[in-house]
Amino acid sequence: MNTVSPTKPTVVAEQKRIGMVSLGCPKALVDSERILTRLRADGYAFAEDYAGADVVLVNTCGFLDSAKEESLAAIGEAIAENGRVIVTGCMGEEAEAIRAAHPQVLAVTGAHQYEQVVEAVHTHAPPSQGPFIDLIPQPDIKLTPRHYSYLKISEGCNHSCAFCIIPSLRGKLASRRIDAVLREAEKLVAAGTRELLVISQDTSAYGVDTRHEPRQWKGRDVRAHMTDLARELGGLRTPEGTPPWVRLHYVYPYPHVDQVIPLMAEGLLTPYLDIPFQHASPKVLKLMKRPANEAKVLERLKSWRAICPDIAIRSSFVVGFPGETEEDFRYLLDWLEEAQLDRVGAFRFEQVEGAAANALPDHVPEALKEERYARIMEVTERISAAKLAAKVGRTLPIIIDEVGEPDEDGDIGATGRSQADAPEIDGAVYLRNVPETVVPGDIVNVVIEDADAHDLFGAIGPG
Repeated sequence: MNTVSPTKPTVVAEQKRIGMVSLGCPKALVDSERILTRLRADGYAFAEDYAGADVVLVNTCGFLDSAKEESLAAIGEAIAENGRVIVTGCMGEEAEAIRAAHPQVLAVTGAHQYEQVVEAVHTHAPPSQGPFIDLIPQPDIKLTPRHYSYLKISEGCNHSCAFCIIPSLRGKLASRRIDAVLREAEKLVAAGTRELLVISQDTSAYGVDTRHEPRQWKGRDVRAHMTDLARELGGLRTPEGTPPWVRLHYVYPYPHVDQVIPLMAEGLLTPYLDIPFQHASPKVLKLMKRPANEAKVLERLKSWRAICPDIAIRSSFVVGFPGETEEDFRYLLDWLEEAQLDRVGAFRFEQVEGAAANALPDHVPEALKEERYARIMEVTERISAAKLAAKVGRTLPIIIDEVGEPDEDGDIGATGRSQADAPEIDGAVYLRNVPETVVPGDIVNVVIEDADAHDLFGAIGPG
């Protein structure tokens, strides 16, 4: 199970224990953290395995059919291992399908329905009523390592992309108050976070639903707007007085994104943008119901790199969308050759129940999807290999994620990431012969000695 064992207050022996299986994207992981934090405040402890849990929560993903299958399998495993299961998350919107596959589940709730989840836990595993001895408030529960944290700034999405059902799962855009977001970020950094990963369904649209309502923060008005948020996050400092890395995800290339690039050049933001382009062909983008401004995007990429040469751009693309011709696909490959993106993920189009794309004509045969997927990955891997090879010989700041045990010669290896690498989705930097004083969360200067198509290799340098 993907769960945690936070520092435990002294409690009565009858304290109930909760297990958690968290699936899907970082936004779902934040939901899991919030649910567990609330349950701990209600007197629950947490189990590290199925056997030790009074009830198991499964936070599901329902974005693609393959994700639904994974969710159903996880529910089945939890039932087989424990028997007392509560389901939440995106697939929770399909309660009938879940109950048809697993009629034993105790309750089903939808995405970010925190109160309903807690109520279901109270019903099926009532909390102990004994008083807590330790009354010192504890920090929020994190399911990520101590040194990086996801900062969710909004829920939902106002787009109506033909291949997506997120608005039906998570609703329209609902932005958090800017002062609440900044307070959470400040608290995380003070508690040891060295890297903040800003997430949402559409980070660029933050505050649109509230008309960018300003709030008081540190004695001044700050708007609920991506640029104001980025500037304020760039002003945070760790207890040691250094700026944390601030990484922006799910950034649609609206015009105001241009305003955050100088902050990256100044070192206030991590020079990294995660932009979901999805395709480049104007025809396919129109079928997807997405903006078809690929030529302007190429111009802006050049201007961003002129301002901040080290900026890393990552994106994802769908191949085999209904109506995609060989000409459209070749257009995408040519666009990628010119765009020279640093990190690229590709996905074969999957029909999702409820998505408008299902009704489009000219679906691409599965064999052709596979052939196009192989071709796009070949192109992007070649681009990635060349970009990483150009970093050999440079000294880069690297955040340490994991430190290994000494080998037979006493050498210690470590795994980290550069500013161009987000956790879980991008590459890694493998370090040799690190000092025994290095721990996860340290940011060290590394001399890059070698590279392959995805990862870098090096050793800690001076400074």
